[in-house]
Amino acid sequence: MQRRSRGINTGLLLLFSQIFHVGINNIPPVTLATLAVNIWLFLTPLKPLYHSCLSVEKCYQQKDWQRLLLSPLHHADDWHLYFNMASMLWKGINLERRLGSRWFAYVLTTFSLLTGVVYLLLQVACAEFMDEPDFRRNCAVGFSGVLFALKVLSNHYCPGGFVNVLGFPVPNRLACWAELLAIHFFSPGTSFAGHLAGILVGLMYTHGPLKKIMETCAGLFSSNGGYSGQQYYFNSSGMKRAGGRVSPAHQQELNFSDGSIGYRLI
Repeated sequence: MQRRSRGINTGLLLLFSQIFHVGINNIPPVTLATLAVNIWLFLTPLKPLYHSCLSVEKCYQQKDWQRLLLSPLHHADDWHLYFNMASMLWKGINLERRLGSRWFAYVLTTFSLLTGVVYLLLQVACAEFMDEPDFRRNCAVGFSGVLFALKVLSNHYCPGGFVNVLGFPVPNRLACWAELLAIHFFSPGTSFAGHLAGILVGLMYTHGPLKKIMETCAGLFSSNGGYSGQQYYFNSSGMKRAGGRVSPAHQQELNFSDGSIGYRLI
């Protein structure tokens, strides 16, 4: 399956416009690198979409596990890339400033892999309980699942206030669920399971054991490897540098809701 062609990549031009409007110097390094990698792989994909999208059939049954790495970094078209990366721009700025670049990179990598794993588990569960084998063949691509996980994390740190979802005010803590349903019903072709997987991964971090597991693994790696770099401490508001002060996350968010318009390839 090939990427859909739209002639001039209007979405890509809008994305570049937004990045330069914010200012490259104002974008933290991990967020900027994530944007750059996604744009680069859109322009020069490692594989066609059909060979990079994630499905139970391709990944598990045919043992093509590299799709867990490829799927989040490839997009169906320029508008898919634009909405996802525009959302990543603001979420990345807010969260990376709050968590610090190293921990944010760790979170981003973990969320990317786990979202794919949870997506596969959801598809297997649907195929088994609904007796519908097509769920094993549904193939998803895009960064939107990771964005939903980051949305949960962002709302956890800033639980107050409301966001606008289809013209209705929704409390921040419920925004990801409202957006999940809105995108599913009003954007045919999006992956409900992929977005739900992102929410579940985010909840595993904010209310489950994932954060503690990551802290333990980071501690083991640090002690075994003799790492002598910047030390960190943890608290309920995230990760901060010891002896330093991290700027509070900005509350700016794009008006078009989460921006995470994922794409499902079948």
